Amino acid sequence: MALRARALYDFRSENPGEISLREHEVLSLCSEQDIEGWLEGVNSRGDRGLFPASYVQVIRAPEPSLAGDGGPSAPARYANVPPGGFEPLPAPPPDAFQPLLQPQQAPPPSTFQPPGAGFPYGGGALQPSPQQLYGGYQASQGSDDDWDDEWDDSSTVADEPGALGSGAYPDLDGSSSAGVGAAGRYRLSTRSDLSLGSRSGSAPPQHHPSGAKSSATVSRNLNRFSTFVKSGGEAFVLGEASGFVKDGDKLCVVLGPYGPEWQENPYPFQCTIDDPTKQTKFKGMKSYISYKLVPTHTQVPVHRRYKHFDWLYARLAEKFPVISVPHLPEKQATGRFEEDFISKRRKGLIWWMNHMASHPVLAQCDVFQHFLTCPSSTDEKAWKQGKRKAEKDEMVGANFFLTLSTPPAAALDLQEVESKIDGFKCFTKKMDDSALQLNHTANEFARKQVTGFKKEYQKVGQSFRGLSQAFELDQQAFSVGLNQAIAFTGDAYDAIGELFAEQPRQDLDPVMDLLALYQGHLANFPDIIHVQKGALTKVKESRRHVEEGKMEVQKADGIQDRCNTISFATLAEIHHFHQIRVRDFKSQMQHFLQQQIIFFQKVTQKLEEALHKYDSV
Repeated sequence: MALRARALYDFRSENPGEISLREHEVLSLCSEQDIEGWLEGVNSRGDRGLFPASYVQVIRAPEPSLAGDGGPSAPARYANVPPGGFEPLPAPPPDAFQPLLQPQQAPPPSTFQPPGAGFPYGGGALQPSPQQLYGGYQASQGSDDDWDDEWDDSSTVADEPGALGSGAYPDLDGSSSAGVGAAGRYRLSTRSDLSLGSRSGSAPPQHHPSGAKSSATVSRNLNRFSTFVKSGGEAFVLGEASGFVKDGDKLCVVLGPYGPEWQENPYPFQCTIDDPTKQTKFKGMKSYISYKLVPTHTQVPVHRRYKHFDWLYARLAEKFPVISVPHLPEKQATGRFEEDFISKRRKGLIWWMNHMASHPVLAQCDVFQHFLTCPSSTDEKAWKQGKRKAEKDEMVGANFFLTLSTPPAAALDLQEVESKIDGFKCFTKKMDDSALQLNHTANEFARKQVTGFKKEYQKVGQSFRGLSQAFELDQQAFSVGLNQAIAFTGDAYDAIGELFAEQPRQDLDPVMDLLALYQGHLANFPDIIHVQKGALTKVKESRRHVEEGKMEVQKADGIQDRCNTISFATLAEIHHFHQIRVRDFKSQMQHFLQQQIIFFQKVTQKLEEALHKYDSV
């Protein structure tokens, strides 16, 4: 017998490949296996396509005959109800949700699952973590970054006690809610009526007498692999996020003189990276480079390998979808232990660390502080515990947005926000093009200095020395001084050629290192902007439903409030980017011009020394 399902709620298709559903409608399923929360089937009108799995109930037994009044029979989930116990698919009674509001004894911490665990995106009431959806970030591994026993240990960190506090249950009115759990931990939820229906048998949304207000919902994106979906932004905006937030996890956005900005780090610090040293393990069978890190706020040195930086980057990129985590210097398959490569990588890591320590959010992140302060070489157990704890962080995906704290009673003009975002998008495109052009020009000019200029100046010097050697054949006593002066001039031009070859290390290379770092930032912002744009799209859709009388104003306001949260964070990150951009390029341009002046002063000095040789001729 063909698989069938009954529609629990109305669903209106708004994307290609979707089909619309009517409440109580019976559909034919192509497969009972959902694809990221969507099922494929054929509705009663013969249309074939995708629809949300949470909007239907699979019929696992033959349909009973229709009731005598011609109305539809009760769906399969009421099969256990005694005959006559309920009318076919009635609206839920007023106390239908009371069991959800009653305090229950919290399960042991070791059995706690993040909200939405087990549900694919769009297929359940709660939002899963990114690890559940697509396996999390897998750090790329080169020959110098193989995982070993230090990282493959199967032990895990015990969950924190008191993770589930009593009385911490979400409200059901569509607005964000909080309940105090353990000390300093709060249960935050954005779940709305949309999130109460699921395949696990949760109660459906309440139906208003008119039926108009509940006939439309904000649709989910058909592309379940878009950044907006994978980041958890969609689930948060639609009110499906729920989790425990500690006071220390809150990320505050404040209103500054130029708009939203991240709250400053009250304890700023810096970190040096020195002494790259070649180390071996497994009796010399494996070699790697270790760097010494010394944070200024602890003054305690720790040693890290590149794979440790790679692991940290993966955790941060996964946790902060609206923050631009700087990219690490690129890997290299060969020549990993050559001095030039080690020096170049160290300079790149210094720039990376500078941006990390300068960011008000990233600098205070627990996993970053663990990376900076835990001595893995002397306290391996503490290092592994912190590592496992970071990998089990629940405040990722949709739950990350619960940690954002925005200015109270501050509302954003969404049209103004959209205009600023569009302007920044154009700015990043132009800056990226300009950075590529400057990088190409600087690289070509440096190549000419190292090879062409050096060679040309040395050819000039060789010619002057040839002239001097010719003059020496005269063997006149009064011409000796001239011959020596001309030979010295040839040597001076040789030296100037060497200065040209060495100069790019002093001025052009640092400029190109900075451009490489910012090209990484610019590559991050399209995804950040996509999350914010996705949120704005949901707000516009909810407003249209309100104007058509198909959605409650309260639910639409909740969507807009959550969109505001994402907008505050996005604008704060844009503000921080501009701040560090001005700081970095001001400093680097000053350094470049200072090095140019020093270079030409050295060239001038060489020429002046050659000139003075002729005074005694």
